[in-house]
Amino acid sequence: MSFNYLFSFFTSVLLAVTACQKTASETTETIEASKEEPVEEIANPNLPEFSWDTMPLYMHVRKKSAFTNDEIEFLAEFPLITLEKSTGYETYGSNEKGSIEAAKAIKAINSKATILYYKNVVINWGNYEEDEEFLEAHPEALLTNSDGEKVFMPNGTTGFFDISQKYIRDYWLEHVRKISESPFIDGVFMDANIKVLVEGFFNGRVGEEKQQEIEAGYFNMMEDLNTQIGEDNLLIANILRVRPEFTDSGREFLNYFDGSYLEGFDNANFGMTYAEYLAKGIEAVQKSAREGEVIAMSLGLGEALEGANVGIDDERESVELDEDLSARLDYLLAIFLVCAEKHSYVYPHDGYNSLTSATWLKTFTQYQKRLGAPKGYAKKEGYVYTRSFEYVDVTLDIENKTAILAWK
Repeated sequence: MSFNYLFSFFTSVLLAVTACQKTASETTETIEASKEEPVEEIANPNLPEFSWDTMPLYMHVRKKSAFTNDEIEFLAEFPLITLEKSTGYETYGSNEKGSIEAAKAIKAINSKATILYYKNVVINWGNYEEDEEFLEAHPEALLTNSDGEKVFMPNGTTGFFDISQKYIRDYWLEHVRKISESPFIDGVFMDANIKVLVEGFFNGRVGEEKQQEIEAGYFNMMEDLNTQIGEDNLLIANILRVRPEFTDSGREFLNYFDGSYLEGFDNANFGMTYAEYLAKGIEAVQKSAREGEVIAMSLGLGEALEGANVGIDDERESVELDEDLSARLDYLLAIFLVCAEKHSYVYPHDGYNSLTSATWLKTFTQYQKRLGAPKGYAKKEGYVYTRSFEYVDVTLDIENKTAILAWK
């Protein structure tokens, strides 16, 4: 075999290998480039209005009589509103009618306000006209223990719907569907999800087997809710919570909903220090907000009522409108701001009953200052968070429970 032949042969092989490498490189570059192309977001038509101009606020309120004109004008200023249980029942005869009348009045002033109807997923709160009619025909729909005795909330009088039974779930879904058809209602706020999902709450009342049946019924009901009305309504649940039973602080259940309301957020719990517990909660909210979930953050201005703040319910004492309140408000707003993304809203409060709240119909200078869009995500060093917005720099120290809002 001649030298020229060998040289020609190896030269051909080398050129072929080089061509293959170039082709592979071009293919890789094409794949990498395609990965970097922005994915077109599918707009959710049910999302509330949102702006970074000033603090994005949420409202969560109840009043057993009709709201006054001044109160309706106040409510109409909020982009996202939940009309709690017992809204307007004394004036209109039921929670259903009271909520729709209040929503109608708000919409007359601000048609863009997003208004949620409150419906508990399992607790039989009173003053719902349809619930009373349903229970009159089906008294067995209330949950009982193995001895056939009705079980109650800690107040000893309020029972539960047995949502392990399909006909009861069907009733609940039909009730919510009819209310959501009102032109003045934009979605549903669902409460007591945590009570269903943590084993201890119902285990102690009806036993482990029944608790599991209730939980299974809940998942079926939420799946059907999403399928039946989720396309045309905003679905918000009280679902994000740091709990030892949850693998991802409740985020694992968000696939049924458009977002989460938050309570019981700012406290020590489950053997964790205050800072440890709050840091876990902040991380869960940050992840969810960045994924586009609606966040309705409810934070207590007043001290928690004795026995109320146990990781399930969060009830607050009324507050004094003084300098100490301003410092507390700054701290709560800082918690919100290190978490907030588009469609995050905050409600610092001292209770949801407008008749007993000291902050009802009040506004604060922090709400009126220019905020501007965030310049990036929050940075965390230990238990200190920092984040800059166009018109304010935020420093939050959750270990020492201090915050600085440096307005520009």
